[in-house]
Amino acid sequence: MEVSPGEEHLTFMQWAEGAGIKIKGITPARFPGRRLGMKATRTIKNNEIMLTVPVNLMLTIDSIPSSFTSQFPSGTSIHGILAAFLTHGDPALLKDVDPWRKVWPSFDEFEDSMPVLWPEHLRVSNSSYGASSSSSQRKVLLPPSISGDWNSFSKEPVGVDYDTRYQNLLSQQEKRLKDAWAHVVTVYPETEWKTFAYYWCIINSRSFYYVSPGKDEPEDWNDAIGMVPFADYFNHVDDAACDVTFDGKKYTFRATRRYEKGEEIFMSYGSHSNDFLLVEYGFSLPTNPSDTIYLDDIIFQDLTIAQKKELAAQGIFGNYTLPLPHPDPPSTPSNIHSAATLEYLSRRDWRNYVSGRPCHGVDEQKSNRIIRDWVEKYVSECVVTEGIIEGMLDSKDQDQEDGNGDGDGGKVGSRAWEREKLRMLLERWGQIRRLCEGVIEGLE
Repeated sequence: MEVSPGEEHLTFMQWAEGAGIKIKGITPARFPGRRLGMKATRTIKNNEIMLTVPVNLMLTIDSIPSSFTSQFPSGTSIHGILAAFLTHGDPALLKDVDPWRKVWPSFDEFEDSMPVLWPEHLRVSNSSYGASSSSSQRKVLLPPSISGDWNSFSKEPVGVDYDTRYQNLLSQQEKRLKDAWAHVVTVYPETEWKTFAYYWCIINSRSFYYVSPGKDEPEDWNDAIGMVPFADYFNHVDDAACDVTFDGKKYTFRATRRYEKGEEIFMSYGSHSNDFLLVEYGFSLPTNPSDTIYLDDIIFQDLTIAQKKELAAQGIFGNYTLPLPHPDPPSTPSNIHSAATLEYLSRRDWRNYVSGRPCHGVDEQKSNRIIRDWVEKYVSECVVTEGIIEGMLDSKDQDQEDGNGDGDGGKVGSRAWEREKLRMLLERWGQIRRLCEGVIEGLE
């Protein structure tokens, strides 16, 4: 027997169709053990359009009255203004989208799933916001791509400014949220933090690509956003058989294979690592072809200032990823191989090597040995952090045996809830360790 997604979801679907959204062969549905998603109500053919959403039904910076948007100081993010509108906008305008708002996740769901809202001791990072305990006392539980910190060694100053948008994920997200909040309270000082943070998370986790007509992309790529009603039911997989296009007038979702009745239909949010998915959307995948980790902090420890400057001069500084990438063209060395050969080649030979010219002295075994040493340092971090988390779990399990559990059924912030988060983090560290071990095996 099929389980209804709930009356509010059926009401929203009727609202969407009445407003002009074209829905063909799909419906929101509940899937056991997971969130709501989209499923086929009949056979869907390859190349069939399943959903069309006109731009005039989207929530964008252009759909908000200029009398509202013009209130905010220069530098206020589009993301922040959208969240402010949902918090303080004209009640009559917001009432028009009530059926949509009623199917959004609750704040408790965001507190449960998004590290930015977790208790401080679970989200230790290099963020400048809210850190109250000394760094020597803080144990890092989140992976380095999220936290920007390590348990097994101390980071060294990089000395070079470079794009780390997929690293230091939590501190970047916290800065975006807190900066947006600071701008909004200059206009609406009575704004309640929890309400604003809730709508900020709604927009952060449910938006699609959007840039105002005739304008360049915003300086911050996080501001190229708009919300697309009904399309936000689609869950993510990396290789989804769903083609998503936006032509400035409408979003179109087209099947790229045949779907049978009852199948879940996914879309791809992009090629993202599990760390990125956890921070931005509050979930990770058991299998993720795009999963990636970074060796930057480990590699930089081995390099002199002169070597770092050389990498920067060649445009190959930082973002050293695992799994090892496949260069294109194959004759071009990857960034991580370029960093490894810098350890032993003469400067002249190294410059020839990274530019694809003939050179002397490149030793694949020596390069692999250097890279393997770097990866083994990451494995050591996995072992140390897994031990920390296992120790915390043992302590909490002992509390439960001693009758110190809070018996609240796993509410956010409870001991049962924290055990669940710790187990999830332990599983993530296991994924990272296995990724590293696979790379090491391939280098031998």
